Order: sequence, then C-alpha cells, then structure tokens
Amino acid sequence: MAVAARVSPKDFFTPSEWQGLSAHSRWRGLALVAHAWIVIIAAGAMAVIWPITIPIAVMLIGARQLGLAILMHDAAHAALSSDPKVNDFAGHWLAGQPVGATLPSYRSYHLGHHKYAQQAEDPDLGLSAPFPISRQSLRRKMIRDLTGQTFFKQRTAVLRARLKARKPPESAWSCWVAEGVRLRGFLFWQLGLLTVLSAAGLWWTYFVLWLLPMATWYPMITRLRNIAEHACIAKDEPDPLRHARTTTASLVERALVAPYYVNYHCEHHMFMHLPCYQLPRAHRLLGRKGVLARMETQPSYLAVLGVAAPA
Repeated sequence: MAVAARVSPKDFFTPSEWQGLSAHSRWRGLALVAHAWIVIIAAGAMAVIWPITIPIAVMLIGARQLGLAILMHDAAHAALSSDPKVNDFAGHWLAGQPVGATLPSYRSYHLGHHKYAQQAEDPDLGLSAPFPISRQSLRRKMIRDLTGQTFFKQRTAVLRARLKARKPPESAWSCWVAEGVRLRGFLFWQLGLLTVLSAAGLWWTYFVLWLLPMATWYPMITRLRNIAEHACIAKDEPDPLRHARTTTASLVERALVAPYYVNYHCEHHMFMHLPCYQLPRAHRLLGRKGVLARMETQPSYLAVLGVAAPA
C-alpha cells in the first residue's frame, strides 16, 4: 500500500517555534467544548425570546454541532487535552456522542485517512473523487441536505444494511435492538435533552433548535467542509503540502460554516497532532517563511465551490 508522504516540522520551524506550537494544553480544548455549548444555549435562548431569529439560531446551532464533531476530531488526534483520559472522555461524551459520533471507531477510521491521504487506500477518497461536478448537481445535493434527506439517509444507513442482510433466525426486531445498542450514547443524549427542555416547558425547542439544525444546516456545512478540504485534489498526489486545502474563512464563515479553525486543513495534514487552536499560528509562521505559495489554498468557501462546481 502507498503511504502518503509526510513532512518534518524541523523543515519549517525552529525548535523553539515548534515547541510552542506542539504544546498541548490540559484545558484549552475543553474550553472550546464549553464554548460550543454556550453558543448553542445562547442561540437557543435568543430564538425563544425573539422567535423571528429562529433561522439564524438554526444556522448558529448547526455550526456548533459541527464544531462539536470537529473537537471530537481533535480528540481523535489526542489534541483536545494533554490528559489522555480527559481527552477521550470529553471527545467522546461531551463532543462526539451528542451529535451521533463515536470517538473509538472514528479514531481508527480517521487515522487511516491521514496515513493514506489522497492515495488509493484513503478511506475518505470517495468524498473527493466525484469532483468537479456541475452546479446543478451541487444544488441538488445541498437541497437534499437542507430538507433532511441526507440526515435521514445517513442516520438509518447501518440499520437498513442490517435489515437487508439479515438471515434467519435473526429478526427485524433484533436488528433494531442492535442498532439501539450501537447508538445508545447518542440516544441517551437526545432523551436527556428532550427531558430537560420538557421540564422547563420548552419541549418544542428540542425539535426546532436541536434536531432541525442537526438534520439540515449541519449536513449542508459538513458537505461544504468535505468539499473545501479535499475536492479537486489529485488522487495519488505526491506532494504532502497539497494533500489537503486551506481556505481563508471570514468571521461570518467561521460563525456559520467553519468553526474551530477547521479551515486550516492543509496545516492539519502537515502536522496532524497540532491542537486546532494552534493552526492559525502555524499558518502565519508558514506565511512568513514563504511556504503558503507551495500549499493548496483558496481565499474563501465561495471560491472553493467555484473550483468544485465550475459550471
């Protein structure tokens, strides 16, 4: 199998620069997890007080749901906290499980993506292989995202596969039980949120301000994230500075599309164990050293869509 080429930090940074970048904080990643939940609560409160802001709240909450998944991704790289037990607990139970992600299985899968980035064995290659596509095709995909079709398809995929492949004496009921066991952490979070909100007399907010963002805005911006990170990057790309794309994100894009520095994806692939909050600093240092010109970059998410869906 062809393993993706790697870079050495010493080729780009002085020892003191790298020491500052690579230091893992015990609490800073956890503060970002807390930030995600604070934004979700604040956006929800805004929508309850001023219902006219519900569309904005859906976008803000959906973006923080993606943010929780991104922070679980940091935990997969042992970068959320310098304490391994805290890293795994927070990454799994406070970031991943609320949005239906499981840290152990994700870690195994995702580290394979880094090992074989853009090579034939890359498990994520299918996400970038179809691009470029037409604007009409991209529009159809985004409509499916925003109408909940993508959410339903993804969330029921394993169950549908179980039901399709079952053999006697296995029953449909046993398939449902097995799926419930697989999703027990996610279901626990959903039941807990619904119970707490119902006790506060706000049962409807679970459906409008948690489930609706998860079923609409979250899948759509996850698609944009996947496109920005690897679409239209050559399969079997030999240059490790071009295995992924960094996209400059405005303040609005960071709030609604690209939370927690996920836009610095080329830097992440170059130095995959850096905490997400160190990626902007790595980007600035690489810029001062004239490295950015060698990397795959785009000035905005709209520019990325222009490359991925040119006509």
